Amino acid sequence: MQASSPAVIARPTREAINFSWLLKLRWGAIAGQVATITAVQRLYGVRLPTFAIGVVIAIEALTNLGWQLATRRRQPKEWWSATIMLLDTLLLTELLHLSGGPLNPFSFLYLVQIALAAVILPARYTWALVALSLAGSGSLFVRTAVPLEGLSHADHMVLHLRGMWVAFAIAATFIVYFLMRVRRDLEAREGDLQRARELADRQQRLTSLATLAAGAAHELATPLSTIALVAGELDRQLTNATPRLVEDIGLIRAEVARCRQILDGMAAESGQNAGETLTAVHLADVVQAAVARARHRPLVQVEMEMNEAPMRLPRRALTQALQSLLANAQDASGPDSPVQLTARLREGELTLDIVDRGTGMDAIVLARVGEPFFTTKAPGHGMGLGVFLTRTLIESLGGSLQLSSRPGHGTHARISLSVPA
Repeated sequence: MQASSPAVIARPTREAINFSWLLKLRWGAIAGQVATITAVQRLYGVRLPTFAIGVVIAIEALTNLGWQLATRRRQPKEWWSATIMLLDTLLLTELLHLSGGPLNPFSFLYLVQIALAAVILPARYTWALVALSLAGSGSLFVRTAVPLEGLSHADHMVLHLRGMWVAFAIAATFIVYFLMRVRRDLEAREGDLQRARELADRQQRLTSLATLAAGAAHELATPLSTIALVAGELDRQLTNATPRLVEDIGLIRAEVARCRQILDGMAAESGQNAGETLTAVHLADVVQAAVARARHRPLVQVEMEMNEAPMRLPRRALTQALQSLLANAQDASGPDSPVQLTARLREGELTLDIVDRGTGMDAIVLARVGEPFFTTKAPGHGMGLGVFLTRTLIESLGGSLQLSSRPGHGTHARISLSVPA
């Protein structure tokens, strides 16, 4: 019952995630540099080469803006992050040279770049950054640094110690923030991969069910036809048979017809809609078709908020999936307890809610709903495939099916689906 062209929700690549957060951290670093330089000059009366420092910070800001504009046209590459981190190491070296050289406590920030590189860059780029950082920090001892004017030796030592604490706080904050963001994004990607595996597993089960149904129908069609033919002949020839014998023959014919119906239903549910192409359909028509096929009791109350624009969806498969959920809700409800169906389409997001007022399910049963051939219905009233096939279809289209229920409070089934025009 899955569509041949399922919708795929593409997530950003690993390089794009890393580069995006790297640019955000650079904006934070620029703001921190401006704040630190302003505070040092105003609170401690330190005189710094403001113009030269301003040029370095301006280069940082302009390159960051340029990289952001570049990401709108192209997907970030691995070497983009390496280039920007190598540039930042050079700019940090120049800032340190302009503000005290090796005595500047913010030389600790070299480690921030190295730590981030170890997480997001290949080994060759990381070691290149380590080498550049060592060369840059070493050059501070060789080059004549711009001295901090306006401070005594004691004041300089106090400022150095306080600066070490601030540098440590900044380095720890940046490293933890970046690593936590990267970890969360990678966990989200791992969750997507796990869901893709589960969907592939369900689709494999669906294929097995379709094969099983086709094989069963083929193998049983001939003996069932023979039994039906013989039962019909007996019914016509035994004119003087006892009422009990006539009743037994009628039971045989009824059970044969039931077996045929079960096989037809299994074939329809497990594979008839497989490979259905996406066509332009009005969602209101799909909802109305599913409701028209539902039983008259209990009543299905429909509320729709739809526009008139057609959407590309597998019409037959989606209709059957919705009909299956309605049948389950009706089976769970009493004859005088209506089932509520609410369909909303807003900005390309389809939400279908089916709510019954039945006895509900406990957590153990709810956790198993959707497994193939698991059902709480009486024998002969369902094979336990409806929810499984519906979930497989919806997830193959990039959507989701959620079920919530409590004993004595009924069951709520929600289909959420992004529908392309």
